[in-house]
Amino acid sequence: MAEGNLHIRKNDIVKVMAGKEKGKVGRVLKIDREKARVFIEKINMVKRHVKPGKTNPQGGIVEKEAALAYSNVLIMCDKCNKPARIAMTVDASGEKHRACRRCGDILEEKKK
Repeated sequence: MAEGNLHIRKNDIVKVMAGKEKGKVGRVLKIDREKARVFIEKINMVKRHVKPGKTNPQGGIVEKEAALAYSNVLIMCDKCNKPARIAMTVDASGEKHRACRRCGDILEEKKK
């Protein structure tokens, strides 16, 4: 997959459609565009043994999110509340937007 073709972005709400975490919904924390992988909050948790250091002076076993393949997730549409594929639409002013293929609603990024 090419680096520029990923339509899912950080803070999007996505649903896992394949794999052991199938059916779970979560927020995208990070995207690895080169490997086409996404990290989703509280999904695909793995345990890692860490040495003591500045961030974790005690050391021990830490649980963290592991990457999932980009192709295994679909963005959740706010309007129809279902997972949907993404269409790129152009408005009258010439700006590109991501839209739900199911209902046509424009998917806007959540501003924090």
